[in-house]
Amino acid sequence: MYIYKVAVIGAGAMGSGIAQVISYAGIPVILKDVKKEQVDRGLAAVRHIYQGRVDRGKMTASEMEQKMALVTGVTDYSGFSDVDLVIEAIFEDVSVKQKLFCELELVCSENTLLTSNTSSLPISAIAAPTKRPEKVIGFHFFNPAPAMKLVEIIPGMATSRETIDDLVMFSESIRKIPIRVTECAGFLVNRLLMPYLNEASMSLQEGEAEASALDKTMVAFGMPMGPFALLDTIGIDVSVKVAEILYDAYGPRMKPAKILNALYHAGRLGVKSGFGFYGPYGDSEQSGNVSTDGLSEIVSAIGASKSSSHVSLSSRLVMSMVNEAVIALQEGVASANDIDIAMMAGTGFPQDKGGPLHYADQIGIDTVLSELKKLAAEQGERFWPAPMLKRMVDANYLGKKTGQGFFRY
Repeated sequence: MYIYKVAVIGAGAMGSGIAQVISYAGIPVILKDVKKEQVDRGLAAVRHIYQGRVDRGKMTASEMEQKMALVTGVTDYSGFSDVDLVIEAIFEDVSVKQKLFCELELVCSENTLLTSNTSSLPISAIAAPTKRPEKVIGFHFFNPAPAMKLVEIIPGMATSRETIDDLVMFSESIRKIPIRVTECAGFLVNRLLMPYLNEASMSLQEGEAEASALDKTMVAFGMPMGPFALLDTIGIDVSVKVAEILYDAYGPRMKPAKILNALYHAGRLGVKSGFGFYGPYGDSEQSGNVSTDGLSEIVSAIGASKSSSHVSLSSRLVMSMVNEAVIALQEGVASANDIDIAMMAGTGFPQDKGGPLHYADQIGIDTVLSELKKLAAEQGERFWPAPMLKRMVDANYLGKKTGQGFFRY
């Protein structure tokens, strides 16, 4: 099915970014929210993205106006009767999303694809109360949507093959890289990214490193920004919510670091609130001179014991990601190639390292297993090696040095 018209529900940062991406591809898009001022802010955000392109000489003012003419703002379901695709981008609450999707069935065509931009909630649960669950599917963009190429496509238990194929084709038409992910808590990218961010938070609360030093270490490794800068950008509130979902689904290996909740309850939500691991952000005269004022008191209040490790901090963080990638591969969440593409496109994992599974092959599967065993002994069972790693070492599938690992060489 060709997508001629799209509706985006939720005119926040994600929704407005998605609307810009779709209009840039030449497709009319309705941007809906509950209040006019929210819709107006969303439309202004779309215009701001386009204005940035004009300022950089990538489009003319006339071309910007042509693209803006494709975006319509509404506070009701006006124009929804002939949309081919709806993208829900509201806050993370299953019951609210369920109610919304049931409403959409009443105002949209029976052929309309109903998609959710949820980052971690179960698609099957969102689809459960609807009459057309075969048309419901996860469509997870990454922030900022205009810049990030990856989209995760997550079928629910009842999603039809036709719905999957239509959404893959649409994703490619708007210049995104679609990765199909088997439904699971956190899907793929957040499931692999959160252990990395959580481990950074653990090391900070244990006094292993300062935030700025660890951020510099991971940038030197090749990440586009350090874990604490990323947490502040994502939002501590969002990170806490995702961490809780993953902990509920996977148990002890995903137990959230105490400092995340401490920052959340202190109102230090990151960029959006002015302070997080760093600050101040925003309109303050000190903005840009990012410091960790007040963070040491929160760390001290947690009272976490300092750990001693024979493994470097960068390895500790990266191994948490690699191990979860292997577990996801074992479970059939995605193929080895798609896992690596998703982590490079969705998190900026260094391209020269090829993604977490290619990186494991580079350094040797036996090395990965050895590092994880040390970490499990020192840090606890969250580092217990994925069973697949042990099987690979026993079979001499050690990566590049033997010509066979997660990939052939």
